[in-house]
Amino acid sequence: MKLSLSLQQSFQSPDLVLKRAYIKKVVETSLRHIDTQSDCEIGIACVDNDESHKLNLEYRGKDKPTNVLSFPSDLPDEMAQVFASFPIGDLVICIPVVLQEAQEQNKAPLTHFTHMLVHGTLHLMGYDHETSDEDAEEMEALEIEILAKLGFDNPYLEQD
Repeated sequence: MKLSLSLQQSFQSPDLVLKRAYIKKVVETSLRHIDTQSDCEIGIACVDNDESHKLNLEYRGKDKPTNVLSFPSDLPDEMAQVFASFPIGDLVICIPVVLQEAQEQNKAPLTHFTHMLVHGTLHLMGYDHETSDEDAEEMEALEIEILAKLGFDNPYLEQD
């Protein structure tokens, strides 16, 4: 499995310096963990509060910025066969929200960003924590396993 990454960083912060190779490693680790075999493409945009707020209101009806928005590809399977690598979709990550949440949760910014990247990638692959308690538990378990592979602690444990 190979991953093609399109990265747009319209918002950057000295508190969270992101490297393309690191982002690619996190997404690839997530996809491999759920046994993705085919080559994939993903788009990731790092945005400010205003852009996140606008998209969250337009697509989810929620009048506030959010940490990560997932836009799965809606290509029919027969169309996907035409592409050399399957476009799984796009993630929009709001850096100011991620930084604020990291501070509130006493986590390093990169730790929380990595969690949001894994979380969003799983959403793109069809996992959804909002459909049922069982689905939420499955998604959380996958996140914990993937983050452990990347060297991070369980993000759902209370931090001191």
